[in-house]
Amino acid sequence: MESVALKVGDLAKQTGVSVRTLHYYDEIGLLSPSHRTEAGYRLYGEDDILRLQQIVSLRQIGFTLEQIRACLDQCEFSPHRVVQMHLAQLQEQIALQQQLCVRLEAISKRLQSTEAISIQEFIQLIEVTTMVEKYYTPEQQEYLKARGELLGEERIRQIEQEWQELIEQVRAEMEHGTDPSSESVQVLARRWRSLIAEFTGGNSGIERSLNQMYQQEGVEVASRGAVDSALMEYIGRASTALNE
Repeated sequence: MESVALKVGDLAKQTGVSVRTLHYYDEIGLLSPSHRTEAGYRLYGEDDILRLQQIVSLRQIGFTLEQIRACLDQCEFSPHRVVQMHLAQLQEQIALQQQLCVRLEAISKRLQSTEAISIQEFIQLIEVTTMVEKYYTPEQQEYLKARGELLGEERIRQIEQEWQELIEQVRAEMEHGTDPSSESVQVLARRWRSLIAEFTGGNSGIERSLNQMYQQEGVEVASRGAVDSALMEYIGRASTALNE
């Protein structure tokens, strides 16, 4: 890792974490600058920045500051584990949006063909939709709508199909006991990342809202059974191996 020493303002500017937040973390002893200049200015070094990354990831997952402190005080709670947890959580959350797209597309087609739709199907659609409305701001919902328009209906249908196929391929590798770092699984991990990036457009606010929804609703409820914890942990390990 390259040598880094940043003042609080520089760290805030480069990371997006406010100066006020950094000062608060220092005040409560969660994250304090570990270096000083000859003039007495306090500087954040490499270890401090690594700890900040863990704090930010754990906050997005839904941990309280006290829970974060307890985790980071454990020697066995490594940066690797934090990244895995964060990655798995975000990937689980993306699945709910894909499920909503699939349900809306299917019902739209059936309504156009005047095919009868059961009340239970509408109830399930309402359930998924209200979860989205509960955790997304109006601006984020507009963003998702605009994102869908940008991709276009044809590409959305392709993505839906690709997600279904990809999930089944990952599940098959997992059930066969394939090492997540193997080339066959790494190919799937790369595709997984690509589809997520295409869906979110890199919007960090969307990811935070997804995270909150999954934290409060639970994986099985929020994803409507599209994925489970075991599968997400497996693809998370594959993605971590991809980084390495």
